[in-house]
Amino acid sequence: MLLRKATPSELSVIWEILQQAIAQRKQDGSEQWQDGYPNEQTVRDDISNEYAYVIDDNNVIIAYVAVIFGIEPTYINIKGRWLTNGDYAVIHRVATLNTVKRKGVATRLFQMIENLCVAQKVYSIKVDTNFDNVPMLKILNKLNYTYCGEIFVCGMPRKAYEKVLMIND
Repeated sequence: MLLRKATPSELSVIWEILQQAIAQRKQDGSEQWQDGYPNEQTVRDDISNEYAYVIDDNNVIIAYVAVIFGIEPTYINIKGRWLTNGDYAVIHRVATLNTVKRKGVATRLFQMIENLCVAQKVYSIKVDTNFDNVPMLKILNKLNYTYCGEIFVCGMPRKAYEKVLMIND
């Protein structure tokens, strides 16, 4: 398995993975991703901004994520407190192919992102999720992300987490 940047030609495959994830969120009774976001334009923007990453497993794309190295405007105002105030990466739009669900792919994806961040000399990862996204909450707990408080997206609260990968001396 290899984490790599997505290419424009992979838009349809990525969009199919996201549609499966959107349907799964609905099936699970989650409110997350049930309002037209994310959509194909979101993925196009991720690719053009070089945020889009995929897990390539023997030339088959099995997971998608947006990794943003920079400021996330919705993270500026947190009801709570972040662990750090320096550079960080943001993880958004995590989705895996249905055929690999419950096989540790999302966990492996997070571990690969952590390695990517260290390689970029960024030692903090911040992520948010809906209160009812149980699979994501389990991953964040398993990988020792710290609950920092709530941020608000379109006026709706989201649980905000951070993981410090290494203290930068």
